[in-house]
Amino acid sequence: MNRALAASRTSGDVTRLLSELKLDGRNNGEVKDALYRRIYGELHGLARRHRAVWSGNDTLNTTGLVHEAYLKLVGSESGFENRPHFIAVASRAMRQILYSYADQQAAQKRGGGSSDLPLDENAFVPVQKAEAIVALEEALVRLEAADERAARVVECRFFGGLDVDETATALGVSARTVARDWTAARAWLYGELRNDFPETPS
Repeated sequence: MNRALAASRTSGDVTRLLSELKLDGRNNGEVKDALYRRIYGELHGLARRHRAVWSGNDTLNTTGLVHEAYLKLVGSESGFENRPHFIAVASRAMRQILYSYADQQAAQKRGGGSSDLPLDENAFVPVQKAEAIVALEEALVRLEAADERAARVVECRFFGGLDVDETATALGVSARTVARDWTAARAWLYGELRNDFPETPS
């Protein structure tokens, strides 16, 4: 089976399971388990991507980040429409988790001394990148205030790894709108963060 066909089949399975998850039936737990098995690879890919972006090595706890994100997702009230929508919400979860641990790391770095975080949680965010993650989050909050849709595009494309068409589906807008927002948002973030904004897809 070629990669494109496999991805299409996985996407279809995820969409079907998400539809079933909306129903409050006896098999809800089983559906969640099936969804977890299907989506785990995608979440792991997201976490691995952020490990590469922020640390360039195995400092970031990929498995831990996957589990944290999944717990946020199953505990949310979001009604997932399809795979891109699911990944868009997962992207926000990744953003929140990375920022939470980075903020604690940065505060510890400013205060000196040893980290108060347990070792497994400390591994979520590399200390040397904590302040850059905090700065990115603060910039995204400012972007949200100015243009919320552009901030959602950044979440989907940077934190979620969705392409332009998938982002358009997740947000319910045209691909042209996504491309325009992404170009403008990247330029704005580069200006805000100067050299601290990581490399991003075009």
